[in-house]
Amino acid sequence: MTRNAQELSQWFWGPFLSDWLARVQDGENGVFDALDVDGNPDLTSGKTLLAQARTLFTIAHIALASGNPAHVEAARKQAEFVKKFQKTKGLYRCKATRDGTVSGREEDDVARSYDQTFVILGFVTWNKISPSAEVSTLIDECWDALQSHLTDPDTGLLRNDDSGADTGPAQNPHMHLYEACLQGFRMTQDLIWLERAASLRAVGLQYFMDENSGSIAEFLTPDLQPLAGGDGQRREVGHQCEWAWLLLEEAELAKTSTPIDPAGRLVKFADVYGFATEGLFDGAVYDAVSSAGDVVENTFLMWPQTEAIKILAIRHVAGDTTAGERAQRLMCLMFERWFAGYTYFVNQLDADGTVLWDEGLTRLMYHLVIAMSEGARAGLWADIPKA
Repeated sequence: MTRNAQELSQWFWGPFLSDWLARVQDGENGVFDALDVDGNPDLTSGKTLLAQARTLFTIAHIALASGNPAHVEAARKQAEFVKKFQKTKGLYRCKATRDGTVSGREEDDVARSYDQTFVILGFVTWNKISPSAEVSTLIDECWDALQSHLTDPDTGLLRNDDSGADTGPAQNPHMHLYEACLQGFRMTQDLIWLERAASLRAVGLQYFMDENSGSIAEFLTPDLQPLAGGDGQRREVGHQCEWAWLLLEEAELAKTSTPIDPAGRLVKFADVYGFATEGLFDGAVYDAVSSAGDVVENTFLMWPQTEAIKILAIRHVAGDTTAGERAQRLMCLMFERWFAGYTYFVNQLDADGTVLWDEGLTRLMYHLVIAMSEGARAGLWADIPKA
């Protein structure tokens, strides 16, 4: 274990997390969606379900690990705020005003399948801490609404939203609902969640896995074909890592070998094409490459780094002799490039280290906290301290 990785993890779980939570929370009104480069929120901005539901999961995950009553109370308040976004039984609007009331804008009232997945992820985790019949019902209703209102009955693919727009499917909602199902099993040990996860994995790989390259595509046309031109060949490296991590998680939880081969193909694609090998970001993950492996976006969002850390951590546990050191180096690089010199963190940098997107998006803490937890679970650095 490198000294830097150990020190950085202790700083992250200690002073950083405490200060960030104090700054990002908005009383009884959930959390601010973002902090600017100086660490200040926009007091006039509304709240998105994506940021609120992800943060519910994030704080509940922290509370489960720490047992800290302050974290439990923060998760409780966050759960109460997420409930305000429900527009009909099981469906949640994508945006509300700062205090959670309806904005009156039609576009804010849309229920997006991507967002609903985090409602389930957040509530199943909170329900482990504070079990209640009410939250169990909310989970069931959200699942049922996803199936009845946001799933195509012929293909099993998730519709992007309930607006009725004829848009092609995206891989992201499928991946995150798969994730929510695996978390549902972790939290409850109910086998129904593994059955749901297996079904989502099968649908996701059937439609989005490019067998020629061993990579996951982002979007399809409404008639389920690859997008034209470069858009259809674009691959987000972070999603290759994220799918691989989930596939290996399912293999472990369900004691099945079925997901191992596709996970291996995704890992190979990311390893060969997805990491920078020189310069300021040596060892970091590019934003996007082509299915042929050409770098098409020589820029660096922070969240793909966390997904690479997660898959490297699980590979370390499985016996990959280089994965642990790579994870430690990438974790240190992440804090050096995206955190050092900023009040909290920034979102995206170019290859020279220039900030392209300086917002500290609250929803990114979901990525960070899981990556730091996975590295700790693998014994690569310190875990969140117990209360």
